[in-house]
Parts: sequence; structure tokens; C-alpha cells
Amino acid sequence: MYCPYSDSTEIRKNGKRRGKQNNICVKCGRQFINAYSPPKGYSDQIKQDCLKSYVNGMGFRAMERSKGVHHTTVIYWLKLIGEKLPDAPSINEIPEVGELDELETFVGSRKAIWLSTAVNHFREGILAWVLGDHSGETFKPLWDIVFYWQCYFYVTDGWKVYPSFIEPGDQIVSKTYMTRVEGENTRVSHYLARLHRKTLCYSKSVDMLKYSIRLLLHYFKYSKIPVFE
Repeated sequence: MYCPYSDSTEIRKNGKRRGKQNNICVKCGRQFINAYSPPKGYSDQIKQDCLKSYVNGMGFRAMERSKGVHHTTVIYWLKLIGEKLPDAPSINEIPEVGELDELETFVGSRKAIWLSTAVNHFREGILAWVLGDHSGETFKPLWDIVFYWQCYFYVTDGWKVYPSFIEPGDQIVSKTYMTRVEGENTRVSHYLARLHRKTLCYSKSVDMLKYSIRLLLHYFKYSKIPVFE
């Protein structure tokens, strides 16, 4: 059994709720009813409708109230699909000009975490991203992807980490020309309730945030939710 909020397996029984075994996670302190076996009785259409609502800004609790599907069930569906999706859909062309930016959000007990993103200046869509603290160590895996593109130059803000990776002649520091990447980050924040700036729907675990971003980027590109297997 795992906790649907933190993915921890350190679980203790905590009485009954509506005749079902209630559990408490030792790691995050959240309570939940058994949800370790695949939910049964829901069609693929209902699963896809719920996840489509999720990537269009609806939180898990709101979905439970409006659709009658328990929030831990929807969390399980997100985890099931999110584990199988790539971080971002494959790209059709190598960017000639790249844009880089960072978006701050929170996980766990309101711990700050940064989403660093890379886009093609001339095309919509986030091409690569990474989650972590605001450091060069976190940024490096993203740069390893971006460096492969060999762009003519990269447009960034003034974050002090960028000059450690980008050659001086290849970096343009200008908010004016960062409309593409800032627009993509705003779009991600708009569509995921857990990334709204004024909300209680922040992520309880980094993994759940990763699954959410993977699903959202898939939805942005293909305009549909993957079929359950």
C-alpha cells in the first residue's frame, strides 16, 4: 500500500470511515481510505473525462464533489498514466532560438520548488523541463537537453546560473523577448489547479507534480487524454 499524496509506504491503520479501513501516512500525516488496488467499475471514458477536467483547472476535491468519483481514485488514475508518459512529447524540429525561464511553486508543507522550462522561440509548447531547487545542479539536466539543440542563441532573464552554462555571446538577457516561454509558463499555471498562485491545491509530492506536468503537456499537444491500458 502507498500514500496517494506522498507515495510513501509507511502507512498505519487509523480507524474506520464509512465502514472502510482508514489509514494515515507517517511521512505526510494525510489520511485516506484504502486505494492500493486498481479502482474498478469505471469506464475509460469516465477516467478520461475526469483527467481532462483535471488538466483544465479542476482540483481533485472539486472533481469529487461534481463528478462523484473519490479524489483518491482520480489521483490513482493520474499516477497510472503519469508514470508511463515521457516528460514532454517528442519535438518535430530543433529550435534555432531557445528561451529559458523558471516558475516557482510549492510542494509538501509549502516548500518552494522551481519548474525550469525551455521552449522554441518560434513555436508553442514546452520542449523540456526540470523540477528542483533554484540551483545550477538542478538546471544541469535541462541544459544537457538544450545544449544538444545548438541554438544560435538563448533568451533568458538575469538568473545568475545561466552564465555558468551559456557562452557570453550566445545569451541574450531580455524580458522583452521572453514572451514565448513566459506565455507557456502562464498557460501551465492556468491549466493546473496546483500551480495557481492563490490556491490551496498545491502539490503534496514532487512525483504527483511531475505526473501532472507530463499529462498536461501531452494534452496540450494532442488535445486528448491517453487511453488507459
